[in-house]
Amino acid sequence: MPEIPDLTVYLEQLARRTKGAAFEGLRSSSPFLLRTVSPKPEALVGRAVVDWRRLGKQLVCELDGEQFIVIHLMISGRLWWETKGARIPKGRGLAAFDFSSGTVVLTEASKKRRASLRLVGSREELRALDPGGLEVLAIDEATFAARLRSAGHTLKRALTDQHVFAGIGNAYSDEILLHAKLSPFKQASQLSDEEIARLYAATREWLAKWIDILREKARDDWPTKVTAFHPEMAVHGRYREPCPVCGAPVQRIVYAENEANYCARCQTGGRLLADRSLSRLLKENWPKRLEDLE
Repeated sequence: MPEIPDLTVYLEQLARRTKGAAFEGLRSSSPFLLRTVSPKPEALVGRAVVDWRRLGKQLVCELDGEQFIVIHLMISGRLWWETKGARIPKGRGLAAFDFSSGTVVLTEASKKRRASLRLVGSREELRALDPGGLEVLAIDEATFAARLRSAGHTLKRALTDQHVFAGIGNAYSDEILLHAKLSPFKQASQLSDEEIARLYAATREWLAKWIDILREKARDDWPTKVTAFHPEMAVHGRYREPCPVCGAPVQRIVYAENEANYCARCQTGGRLLADRSLSRLLKENWPKRLEDLE
């Protein structure tokens, strides 16, 4: 799922191409995409784009007259900049947003069709779509600490819960926790002041670094490789590959439709975290320490 770095680059490119342009219409090939009934798409036609912003992991296009287009890409939704009037691709194409300056096409690789679109007719309605997570790049350490400790979650869950913090997901939470040298499943309420300071610094530093990396990759072009897996990543998606910090093999825990990647040597003192499915299967044969894998 696209997160703060990916969404930031999307927003910058969308604003550069459409700010001040007129919205000329919505074309959709999916009956499940649009989740609202008012305002109607035709009521937005002719309105100028004021700006683009992010609301959690949602992309928001503000049109004049306080009208909003809210796009949630979910896991596999992607946006593409095309020439004006471009066709919606068969199969993976969901919608096209026509502007006087060009067309934004929304696609989704997954057949589950989780991406969503909402048309909103007031700022009050827009606020109702905000899950309430704090923007880590816009808050101080004390605010971060208070929100983290009140979450009642593990660190992995707290960082990715959009009601706690906004815009962070599975991929970048893995990277943040490695550089903070903290276990993904340590309880947030148990962190010391020093550990919170490390986590706060790592979160801000690595989100900012990845924004810069993705900006540099895109330059003035449209970002076409929006993915949760980048070769520059330290642990996410790098199971069994050497940790770039210490050289130990990266470990993985699979749960639900997600996974957590971590370095046992850097983050858990060499202890292997129990995988819910494999550890239950292997029972007493489940390795407890990194050395047990050698």
